[in-house]
Formats: sequence, structure tokens, C-alpha cells
Amino acid sequence: MNGPWWYSWGGLNHSMFLAINHAGNGWLWNHLALWGTAAGDHTLFPIYAALTLGLALKRPNWLAAQAVLVFLVGYVIDWGIVSTIKPWLDFPRPARALGEGAVHVLGRAEYSHSFPSGHTAFAFLLMASLLPGAHWALKVALVLFALWVGWSRLAVGAHFPADVLGGALIGVFSGWLAAQALRLAGYARVKR
Repeated sequence: MNGPWWYSWGGLNHSMFLAINHAGNGWLWNHLALWGTAAGDHTLFPIYAALTLGLALKRPNWLAAQAVLVFLVGYVIDWGIVSTIKPWLDFPRPARALGEGAVHVLGRAEYSHSFPSGHTAFAFLLMASLLPGAHWALKVALVLFALWVGWSRLAVGAHFPADVLGGALIGVFSGWLAAQALRLAGYARVKR
């Protein structure tokens, strides 16, 4: 595979992608992949912001309002990082790198700006921002949600594992950076 060592993993990035992308192809598999991708779309940010704020106000023992503030600030950071890196690196997506015939594509095929996965970054930002202080059931749901979105990006043929890993790291970093910025600005961080 072309690309730097940190991205190609000595060819492992391609082989892991193909193993996951070709692991299943039934109605349930395909729809879980498509729904995971749809759920991780960052354009749903206003809906997630409203839902999390509503939950924090209605059930503060489930979710702290400070965690929602971290999510809101983290989104700006996450969006800034992802939208800067994607065009700068412009790695090819699986359909271009491997050829359309080798990739099981669900939905519309995309060809450029593979690294990092913006869907995964958004899902991991949501998870990392809201986990501290959340009810245990919400913590489980957040972790499963983030993993589901990351897996879905491989299953629909949109990203390589390195893209998903990069997105996950950016999402977690954005949540951490937002929490630090809010703490320095005088807003208390939620206790774990």
C-alpha cells in the first residue's frame, strides 16, 4: 500500500479492512452498517446537542450538564481538526485504493479524503465527552455507540482501520482538550 508507515501498517491496514468489509453481507449486517454510519454523521450534531442537554436537565443523575458543555466545545475542536487534516493528507478511500470490485460498498462510493474518519471522530467525541459522571447504563450505551459507528465505516467500505483509529483518537483528544479549556476558563469538570 502506498502511504506512510504509520498509515499502511506494512499492508495490515488493507488486509484488516478487507477482512472486516467482507465479513458479512446479509440484510441485518448491511442495515446495521448503514444505520451506524447514519447515526455517526456529524451533521446530526444539533440533534445530539438537544438530546443530551434535555437528558442532563431532565435526569442530572444520568448525565451532568457540564459534560454536555464539554461535548459542545469539543465539537468545534473536533470539526476544526478533521476538516483541516482530511484535505491536507487526502488519502484515497478503499474504493480508489483497492478498486471498486474489491470493496463491498454500501451506499454511495467515496474516493478521497479517507483519513481520518469524521464519523468515528464525532462518535468518539460524544462518548469521551459524556462518559465522566454518566450513569453506568449510559456509559455502556456510549461505548457501544462509538464502536458501532467505527465498525460501520469499515463495513460500508468508506474507511480503512487506520482512518477509524485516527478518528477515534481525534474524538477522544477533542473531548479531553475541551474539558481542559473549560477547566482553565473556570468551569468545573464532572467527577468520574
